[in-house]
Amino acid sequence: MNTVTKRDLVVQISDQTGLTQHQVFDVIQLFIDNATTHLAQNASVVLRNFGTFEVLTRKSKIGRNPRQPEKPVRVPARAVVKFTPGKDLKEKVRQLLPAPETGILVPAPKPAAAPISPPAPKVKQAKSAVARKSTSTGQASGTKAKPSI
Repeated sequence: MNTVTKRDLVVQISDQTGLTQHQVFDVIQLFIDNATTHLAQNASVVLRNFGTFEVLTRKSKIGRNPRQPEKPVRVPARAVVKFTPGKDLKEKVRQLLPAPETGILVPAPKPAAAPISPPAPKVKQAKSAVARKSTSTGQASGTKAKPSI
């Protein structure tokens, strides 16, 4: 997997447009600064066919510290930035996987989590009808009386 840095983008755009690297860097930096300012003001940044950056609020929740699982930890509410890819970006990324022979595009499989089956319910077993009936001796019918000593 290759990583493209801001510097790589500056060099590539400079070569394609004929602008100096310093001019391209200033434009990219202005874009980042403006997008950050708008997101900090809870506004979405929409780039048609590329994607949308938007701010979402996560609710507070109770988490667990793996080192001390018996102690619950309160995770406060927070704002996060979510990116939703646009149509063109989705199509180009989808082409990374080879198309199956059926001609239907299939998204990349998610790692499967082991299914968790609920514990079997405890069922009280009823006494049989024979054991419930008692005779005059106090013994259940169908059983032999023990000799008394």
